[in-house]
Amino acid sequence: MDASGFEVLPAIDLRGGRVVRLRQGDFAQETAYSDDPVAVARGFADAGARWIHLVDLDAARSGSPAHGDTIRAIVAAVGGRCAVEVAGGLRSPDAVGAILAAGARRAVIGTAALRDPSFAKHLVLEHGPDRIAVALDVRDGLAVGYGWSPGAAGVRPADTLTELASRGVTTFEVTAIDRDGTLAGPDLSLYERLLPLGLGSIIASGGVAAAGDVEAVRRIGCTGVIIGRALYDGHIRLDELAW
Repeated sequence: MDASGFEVLPAIDLRGGRVVRLRQGDFAQETAYSDDPVAVARGFADAGARWIHLVDLDAARSGSPAHGDTIRAIVAAVGGRCAVEVAGGLRSPDAVGAILAAGARRAVIGTAALRDPSFAKHLVLEHGPDRIAVALDVRDGLAVGYGWSPGAAGVRPADTLTELASRGVTTFEVTAIDRDGTLAGPDLSLYERLLPLGLGSIIASGGVAAAGDVEAVRRIGCTGVIIGRALYDGHIRLDELAW
């Protein structure tokens, strides 16, 4: 595939110091893959990754950073070869500033931006649009936050995207929660509803199971894809994807 300008982001989800994957965002359905997140990051960099998507799952639930030392160690280990973006629990300007100061190329905010779009505007003005992305995590047709907790209030993704784009956000990472960790394939219809709005770059996440899924989201206009379980279970190899 011709993936020029297309970002492939292998995901490292951290919980309790380990690399894990959750099924459909459910903390009770966890699979642990490694006790050495730095080694996992090095492996992705060795395979040619230009980006790594790093998620502090504990912080996503609590709102307080939980893996600062590990994040800094990963940035130190691979920062010379690939960019690192960090998500999970970034709900204050200080938390975002600390992550960027630690060497992350991009901070991904979610809950705080859904709750207060002006928070996203402030961060874009302070750090620039290239260093801030917003996660739109979609369950039952609504964008939700608060660590994807069942019952969390949600808003229509198109409305959220429109509002945040008006505040200067240019990069959105859209996850279909019901597909996440299932290898069921990406929710192409979700992206096909949002892409025609033309309000920024959309990076797809959730359900990617094969190289064909990567090509499918690229073909419909997404600017990148986040891949998790398919890499850990061996369904996709980074070094076999066109970069």
